[in-house]
Order: sequence, then structure tokens, then C-alpha cells
Amino acid sequence: MLVPMQQRIQFCTTADGVQIAFSLLGSGYPLVLVPGWVSHLEMDMELPHMKASIEDLAQDFTLVRYDKRGTGLSDRGVSDFTLERRLLDLEAVIDKLGLDRYAIRGMSEGGPVAIAHASRHPDRVSHLILQGTFAYLGHSAAADALVALIAAEWGLGSKTMTDIFVPSADKETQERFATYQRESAKRADAAAMLQANIETDVRDLLGGIQAPTLVIHSETDRAVPFEHARRLAGAIPNASLARYTGDHVPFDNLAVLMSMLRDFVFGGTMRAREAPAPQSGLLTLMFTDIEASTSMTQRLGDAAAQDVLRRHNEIIRAALRDNGGAEIKHTGDGIMASFGMASAGLACAAAIQRAFAERNEREPDERVRVRIGLNAGEPVAEDGDLFGTSVQVAARICARAEPGQILAANVVRELAAGKRFLFADHGAAVLRGFDDPVHLFEVSWRE
Repeated sequence: MLVPMQQRIQFCTTADGVQIAFSLLGSGYPLVLVPGWVSHLEMDMELPHMKASIEDLAQDFTLVRYDKRGTGLSDRGVSDFTLERRLLDLEAVIDKLGLDRYAIRGMSEGGPVAIAHASRHPDRVSHLILQGTFAYLGHSAAADALVALIAAEWGLGSKTMTDIFVPSADKETQERFATYQRESAKRADAAAMLQANIETDVRDLLGGIQAPTLVIHSETDRAVPFEHARRLAGAIPNASLARYTGDHVPFDNLAVLMSMLRDFVFGGTMRAREAPAPQSGLLTLMFTDIEASTSMTQRLGDAAAQDVLRRHNEIIRAALRDNGGAEIKHTGDGIMASFGMASAGLACAAAIQRAFAERNEREPDERVRVRIGLNAGEPVAEDGDLFGTSVQVAARICARAEPGQILAANVVRELAAGKRFLFADHGAAVLRGFDDPVHLFEVSWRE
């Protein structure tokens, strides 16, 4: 359960004399959030989705947020929004706080700013998270028309941007988001910022990024096409790509994305305390199990079998990071994990099976096949572990699966309805230790 928090808003002045508002919330390792196109520190806490994600992150981080020049509580009516000027805003906040080492997330327009800062300060930036962003957008007829529309009619312009940013949101959320944009910046500033956004180019900086980097992007992003994420992940050394399906401003996916971010920064050490994202306590639970692990040890010997197990763990943990999963524990020949959303658990399971299939093609003499089982419910969290009937059912489903197969309980299938997963009906099964049968479905994982 999230602990209610009160943000502390302060002010600092940039090298060129612009007053910047910034906020501190929570405690823990510093995480600096570079804002997107427009922002407003106070109004962020009035939008339920934004407030929830901010307070979620503040449970484990000292969260540093700020309104860049021309937006929110910072100075308005500023004409110069070039990358160099926006970097002054970020650096003024960091210097004011005296931060020596921190993670940084750049969302949307904030991505190029975060990239440039990380390239200049490799000794200070420990982790770089790039969400829904780009290295270079460039001019297009559509982009130029948006700038002209916003400059001429901010009311219609904010509604148009809302349709691009959050097309899947309900009508009330869309109306509030359009109002949020209009309150966050004046018409002229909004148009000038978008124009600067189109012209910003940090492509030549990508190869010099030293910090571990996580690129998070929606495959259905209408504002910034997914291809930009591929280019970022391909050009930045030591970068990984995590995808989701949803809007540019991910109101419906915030729990999963916050879990991805948290797991990335803490290196997979965050345990069950951080795993439950929905306040209802509903989690999707996943168990994996290696086929014939005992005979593999006898065949290969202890040292070689341990090497295979180590590579097995790397594959599963990479899939967990990419899909917002939390590792609960290692079971000896498999891993137990949890997810805030059923779709994330299913995507992770499919990614694991694909990764092992690719590995087995490369190394046919040391084939490793895993069985995976998924269930959903409200487990009991205690001492970094999860307990209860839903956990036991997930383990039994995994044991029933064939090597290379994913089996999921019907509840998982229903929770992921409309998410484009393919299921084959395996009927009702009586699981060991349970009287009532569980309806099982096989999950297709081959692309």
C-alpha cells in the first residue's frame, strides 16, 4: 500500500537567470525525472494516474521532479527552448541539490535532454531510462501543422495533442489532460517548445553513453513511433529495450512501467514488497521449471550443469526486466515471479520460450527446455516471499506443463482479454492437492 506523501516544492536559478521550480518526494536512491513537453508540479498531484505513479516511485527513491522553463511553476514567457537551454534547467536543479550520483529518466521530449546530460556526466549518471522518446524527430508536414495549430488556437491544439498522447483514455481523463496542458504552458511557449522538440538532434551522442540504459516504448505509440526506440536501443551501448502496448502517456500501464524502472535501477533485487502494483492485491504469478534438471546434472557434471543453470537464469531475468516482472525466489531448477498485469506475465513467458528456442538452435548439444505455469490471485506477502492458494495453483500448473509449453489458468486468460494473445483450450484439470478442477489454456508463443 502506498504511503501518502507531501511534495516539497523549491526554486533555483539557471546560469541564464531563469527561475526553475523543482520538487522532492520520498527517500532513497535519487531518481531525476526530466519532464516531457509540458508539466506542472502541482497539477501532477491532482491527476489520479500521475499522482499514483509518482507516489509509487517515491516509496523507493528520492524523486526529483521539475518544471522546465516555460512550464508549470517555473518562469513563463521564455523564448529560447533549445537543447542547451533546457540542459541549464536540469543542471541547475542537480547542482542546487548537490547530487553526486543518481539515475535519470527522460520521458518524451525529456529523452534528448537526459541523453545529452548522461553523455556529459558519465561519472554522475548511474542509470539512464528513456521512455517514449527519440534522438531526432525531424520536420514533417504533420508536425509543422501541429505547431501552427497550437500557435493559432491553444484550445483546439491541446485537444489534438490529447488525441495523440492518450487516445485510449476515457472522456473525463482526456478532458482533464487537455486542461492540464493548457494550464501548464502559455500558447506561444507551447508552440515554441514543440518547434524546438522537432529540431533537437542528439544522434551523435548515443554511442558515447556509458550508463546502463533501459529504453521503454509502446508499440502503438501515436506520438513517437516505435521505430525510434529500436534506433535508440541499437545505437546506445549496453542498452536494453522493453516494450508495451498502450498510449504515449501510459495511464493504463503505469504499474508495469514503474516496476520495469525499479527493477532496472536496483538490479533485480527488489522483492515481493515492491511487486504488487494493483492496490487490490491482484497479481499474476509465474513459475518456470527446467526439464529433467537432475538427469542433466548427472550427464554434464556439477560444474557444467551449473553453467547451464546460470545461463538459464540470465535468460529469465532479462525477460523479467523487459516485461516488468519481479523475481520472488529461485526454486533450484526454476524461478517464481510476479506481475502487476496478466498481459505482462504472458508476454514474459512467451519471451522466455522464444529465447530458449533461439539458444537451443545455436547450441543443440546442450538444449534446455522449460515448462511455464501462470495463475492470478491475491497471495499473502511476507518476508520477501508470496504464499497462499494462488501461488500453489501456479506451481501445480507449471508442473503439469510440457517442456517448451506455457499453461495458464482461465483467470489469466480473462484478465488479458483483448491483448492479442492466442490460447488453446486444454479443458478442466484436477491439480494435485486441490479438489476443484482448474480450467487451463495453452499460450501460443511462436511469432
